[in-house]
Amino acid sequence: MSSVRTDHGTPAQGSPGPHQQNKPAPAEAETTVLLSAIGLEKTYHKDKVAIPVLRGVNLEVREGEFLSIVGQSGSGKSTLLHLLATLDQPDAGEIYFEGNQIDCLPAASRDILRNRYFGMIFQFYHLLPELTTLENVLVPTMIQLSLFQYWFSSSGHRARARQLLEMVGLSHRLKHRPQELSGGEMQRAAIARSLMSKPQILLADEPTGNLDQEASQEIMEIMRTLNQQRNLTIVMVTHDHLLARQTDRIVRLVEGRVEGI
Repeated sequence: MSSVRTDHGTPAQGSPGPHQQNKPAPAEAETTVLLSAIGLEKTYHKDKVAIPVLRGVNLEVREGEFLSIVGQSGSGKSTLLHLLATLDQPDAGEIYFEGNQIDCLPAASRDILRNRYFGMIFQFYHLLPELTTLENVLVPTMIQLSLFQYWFSSSGHRARARQLLEMVGLSHRLKHRPQELSGGEMQRAAIARSLMSKPQILLADEPTGNLDQEASQEIMEIMRTLNQQRNLTIVMVTHDHLLARQTDRIVRLVEGRVEGI
């Protein structure tokens, strides 16, 4: 199977792209900042009441690390991850990916960024119920390519999707639909889908939040393998401190601020 970290070609105008040079030596990779946030602020409004969620968050995610973000409910964990993923925009502050500012990109460029360079995993899986497991994994490629491009190269994409599903232990579930899968199986399918475009970073929002302890550990082992064997950078929001302790570094959010990095 191809490495997760590969060259995607020239990115669309206005969107950041991957490094074109060869992968740096491990000692250098440890100090390379892949994704960073500076002074992020976010406030939500309910009726006439302002609810500040993030109050000037600074964060650096280094290439190849497995970082977990923890904090009490309402501390801003998921909000921070959604801002990093450009699913939402900050009220103040800046976000950089490979040295390029991404929080101010137009919507089309943000879509390209998420489709090609960011892998996303959510607590509720977000699998399309009418599609099979294999078809769900193919969705990012279907979005990325025109109908003709996909049709012309569909056999190769389907082979990659099958390889990813085999990697997460779902080779026997290719034709099953989400309602026929367990929670752990749906999350494994979601992981395979997130890897389809060979992302440079995986952003996981409470990926074990709906799973029992055994299934949670299985998901954690898959992500740890991706990080250790494929050098995939991972940022995971979790309420499970036992899982967080298995990551390289823990960032704690307290009342919208980072406490001890």
